[in-house]
Amino acid sequence: MRHATRQRGSGPPGKTPVPNPVPATPASYGRPVVRMTTTPVPGLTAVLDTTRTLLEPALREAVATHLGPQMNRIARYHFGWSDAEGRPTGAWGGKMIRPNLALLSARAAGAEAEDGLPAAVAIELVHNFSLLHDDIMDGDETRRGRATAWTVFGVPGAILAGDALVAAATCVLLAAPAAGARSATLALTAATRRMIDGQAADSEFERREDVTLAECVRMAGDKTGALLGSACALGADLQGAEPRLVERLEAFGEHIGLAFQLVDDLLGIWGESAHTGKQVGADLRVRKKSLPVVAALNAPGTDELRALYLRPEPLTEPDIRRVTTLVERAGGRDWAQNEADRQIAAAEECLTAVDLPDDVHRAFTEVAGFVVGRRL
Repeated sequence: MRHATRQRGSGPPGKTPVPNPVPATPASYGRPVVRMTTTPVPGLTAVLDTTRTLLEPALREAVATHLGPQMNRIARYHFGWSDAEGRPTGAWGGKMIRPNLALLSARAAGAEAEDGLPAAVAIELVHNFSLLHDDIMDGDETRRGRATAWTVFGVPGAILAGDALVAAATCVLLAAPAAGARSATLALTAATRRMIDGQAADSEFERREDVTLAECVRMAGDKTGALLGSACALGADLQGAEPRLVERLEAFGEHIGLAFQLVDDLLGIWGESAHTGKQVGADLRVRKKSLPVVAALNAPGTDELRALYLRPEPLTEPDIRRVTTLVERAGGRDWAQNEADRQIAAAEECLTAVDLPDDVHRAFTEVAGFVVGRRL
């Protein structure tokens, strides 16, 4: 068993003071960006395969039971189970990270992984609700190598299918034969609301010139961290685990979610195309208010950066190169890297603050390491 060494008192991301960005020193320029890995850490492939084996039948049953024929068809297509005509494909996309965390949290509470299945199914349903809506909001026409649901079935159909998945998630949790069914349902509903609030804030930031770093961190914590935090705690909550365990697991997931967003934002500016699949500086081309950019914009002496990045005219290639240099010079890159490191350390502290079986502790850190592209 892992025993508590010290207890965090800072709470989840978004509720703690946000450090101000500081100018980078010239010696720190050009430091390698943390690279998101697409290769699972040793042993993780087998764990995720086990999750898939447990989850798929239960997820298919939930979709068949709680969605009407029209929504069922769209959802089955989105999950990869059928083609646009409804013919079975035998395929299924997705990494199963969130369901895996939900099953692990059931084990953290002393239950079997199977006891956490309702939590795993509900988390996956809500996650895919967000994907259906994100594809529409971002105008993405492909996902997992084929046309997105809204391009096949229309925007109204894809929106409603996402809504149906959220309703199904509630039904699955409330029907679970577990002591914490009501508590888990309320917790997932709260996490879903936060995720929506984060997405709304992200969209609003696109229309605003002045966004504070505290606002941006809160947005990322809501948009990315809330559901990961819920995934890490929901299985334990469902089993009626003690509040302290549930709270620490949730905080662990929220810290990992924020670390992931920070790394993702770093790669959106400095990532190599061969590894990200996107153009270098992709986020700058669309003037995304990412965490490194907002950190830089709020640093002193950044008039040139603000004038260039916030002007209405499209950015040229020389402009993008100049913005990249200015963001780094203002300390945005270093701040984001250091904050990602801090969030990862805080996540590990959350795990050591509670008693967990060694294999569960190790599995949590391996999955989290895959999420942020490094070992904890």
